[in-house]
Amino acid sequence: MVAKIKTISFQGMTVCPIDVEVNIANGLPAFTIVGLPDKAVGESRERVRSALHSMGLSLPPKRITVNLAPADVSKEGSHYDLPIALGLLVGMGVIPGDAVDGYVALGEMSLDGALRSVSGVLPSAMYAGEQDLGLICPDASKVEAAWSGLSNLLPVRNLIALMNHFKGTQLIDQEVKPVADVPNDTHVCKDMADVKGQESARRALEIAAAGRHNMLMSGQPGSGKSMLAERLPTIMPPLSAREALDVSMIHSLAGTLPENGLVQHRPFRNPHHSASLPALIGGGAKAKPGEISLAHQGVLFMDELPEFNRATIESLRQPMESGQAIIARVNSHSTYPADFQLIGAMNPCKCGYLGSNDRECTRAPKCGLEYQAKLSGPFLDRMDIFVDVPPVSVADLRVTKRGEDSAIIRARVTHAQAVQYARNGDGRLNASLSSAEVERLCTLDPEANTFFDQVIQTLNLSARGYHRVLKVARTIADLNGGHDKITKPDLAEALSLRPRHYSNS
Repeated sequence: MVAKIKTISFQGMTVCPIDVEVNIANGLPAFTIVGLPDKAVGESRERVRSALHSMGLSLPPKRITVNLAPADVSKEGSHYDLPIALGLLVGMGVIPGDAVDGYVALGEMSLDGALRSVSGVLPSAMYAGEQDLGLICPDASKVEAAWSGLSNLLPVRNLIALMNHFKGTQLIDQEVKPVADVPNDTHVCKDMADVKGQESARRALEIAAAGRHNMLMSGQPGSGKSMLAERLPTIMPPLSAREALDVSMIHSLAGTLPENGLVQHRPFRNPHHSASLPALIGGGAKAKPGEISLAHQGVLFMDELPEFNRATIESLRQPMESGQAIIARVNSHSTYPADFQLIGAMNPCKCGYLGSNDRECTRAPKCGLEYQAKLSGPFLDRMDIFVDVPPVSVADLRVTKRGEDSAIIRARVTHAQAVQYARNGDGRLNASLSSAEVERLCTLDPEANTFFDQVIQTLNLSARGYHRVLKVARTIADLNGGHDKITKPDLAEALSLRPRHYSNS
């Protein structure tokens, strides 16, 4: 008898349907798993064998072949344990085959038959709903699966409970409600009102949030660059329902979902400068999403940017343009969404005190030139906003009056983005406009046009830099009332956010 159970395989963000075919035939006793399994899949034999034995069931002394079809798709992970066990139970006649026909199953089994949570439950539930199928998953993953809106969800604590459910002796409670928001989220504890002074940096951060522009901050140690970056998500509009599901599916595949089973706040990722290229872009033995994908629809903050490996920094150039991370492997190519906003921070030189009035850089100006040269021109050309963050004065620190809080700034940012959505279409903000769209949508009034003609020759802008100035100016105009044409003050402020010490930007 051949029993067939439906499950899935993940090729990047693509869910590939897999049939687990179990054949129990006469012959010498053997238990074989075929179909490009990795080590974790091969070890399923012993986990399933032990789980069945703990329930008093022994595998028949026959040749057992488990085929994972299609055979040319790589299978990775431990979530094949449950479908393999179900296929064996159907093949042995313990549970009826038609009982599992309408389900997709996944879950890791412990040696006593208990089911453990696995990654990828949310995209599996989304796939099951699209195919009008139910989902059998570990009970620990039920809240994650519930966010998909799937009605036929079967959360299971152990294999015995699943057997009893299919036999009708003890039904499993299938009503699962998503958990409300987590009140102690880290973003809730941070507010722009905590930032003292730094008016120019606060304004630049607001512009960056409104158009989702990439930004590079430069300043001495302790000037507040990290503090500002950490508060960027608090002035951005909340995730929409669709964005929350997209972000959560990425985190589900990476195994980093929160306890409530859904990412409900803009991601903020802050990798250390020692992070490897696979850790940042994605990859590794199982081609998992990297930091840029985990920052999808959120912020990727790279502190001490020049300290990152040069090849790692340069690898960001393609995802910054395309919004995708493509991981090329010998057997397959995996693609993950990576529509992130990059915020970089750096010191003006290696020691950090170039241009300081209080401490002298002993190797100036060479120290600064060498440090800044670690960032290539093509990479810097993809940054929209450059801002100097000076040290905060003692007078500013002693001020007791708090500045604008995040809620007030977020209201302005939300309004500016609504203007962009209405004008740009397709849910896109100014930072993602194409060159043709910039020419059409970022038009200057006569005074601004004359002013731009006067200064453009001295700026040494590349074609990309020219368009990025117009995009930032368009965002400033949207913040300043959303007028149709960019005015001279809008353009002047955008030009003030270009670097003065990088000749190719």
